[in-house]
Amino acid sequence: MKNTDPQYYIDGVMSGQRAILARTITLIESVHPAHRELAMQVVDSLLPHTGQATRLGITGVPGVGKSTFIESFGMHLTANGSKVAVLAVDPSSTRSGGSILGDKTRMEKLSVEPNAFIRPSPSGGTLGGVARRTRETMLVCEAAGFDVIIVETVGVGQSETTVASMVDFFLVLMLAGAGDELQGIKKGVLEIADAIAINKADGDNVENARRAKREYEAALHLLKPISDHWSPPVLTCSAIDMDGLDKIWKVIGDYGQRLSAVGEFDKKRRHQALAWMWNLVEEGLKDQFFQNQEVQSLLPEFARKVENGQMVATNAAEKLLFLHR
Repeated sequence: MKNTDPQYYIDGVMSGQRAILARTITLIESVHPAHRELAMQVVDSLLPHTGQATRLGITGVPGVGKSTFIESFGMHLTANGSKVAVLAVDPSSTRSGGSILGDKTRMEKLSVEPNAFIRPSPSGGTLGGVARRTRETMLVCEAAGFDVIIVETVGVGQSETTVASMVDFFLVLMLAGAGDELQGIKKGVLEIADAIAINKADGDNVENARRAKREYEAALHLLKPISDHWSPPVLTCSAIDMDGLDKIWKVIGDYGQRLSAVGEFDKKRRHQALAWMWNLVEEGLKDQFFQNQEVQSLLPEFARKVENGQMVATNAAEKLLFLHR
């Protein structure tokens, strides 16, 4: 980082300067100890200016048209006066650790929209493909004046659960042909959904989408809702025709109002912040463990012995953890 003055980043973000916002996110994503210290100062200073945005997580089954939906939904929101930040978390390249999907080429219209900001971030190999610093990036975007933050999951592993734990509303995109889809859906994804949207409800597929809507509604009735104050609705939409997007946004607004009225919205955010702290504690302990020189020297030998049946895994783990104390 060329600039090590935290005020440079704070002032730049607060004044909505795109270039400095991008540099601040790069600073947050850096694993260099000096950068981490600087990033913490910046985020702490920006924290009082956060919390007013709608945080939206979006996932979807393969082929559902997730990027097209996010672009159309983002364009719909900006046309109605919102400022939208899209944090599209990509699978990391196994060689470089970089982002291997071109989000800005997938969302050409939204990427040039003045009131939108797209940030592709490598996952850094963390669980579920979710970028390690996505939560901090969300806060920085909020401080920069974006009032809708969309976090796109890579749709693999446990990324859905991880993203759901950091957003206000979690939207799951599905396709028509629910009879086959329902069997392949992970029950856990339906359990954390705040709403389901059947995409590609256009042309000859409209009736299929309506049928899928009924089938998903029936499936949701078998599951216990996350909240006693909200039953996840099933909607249909067409990202290509820009149809049904207003209804989805209304549902998101209704959700926020209903949960806020009973104090559940704020309670959810407080629990998320606490969970975030513990997640960072666990990550920090893991980093310290692997940076320990004795651990580094003995780990290959212990791993080989465990793999060859010469040492019990429990014994190896205990010895390695003892070195870290």
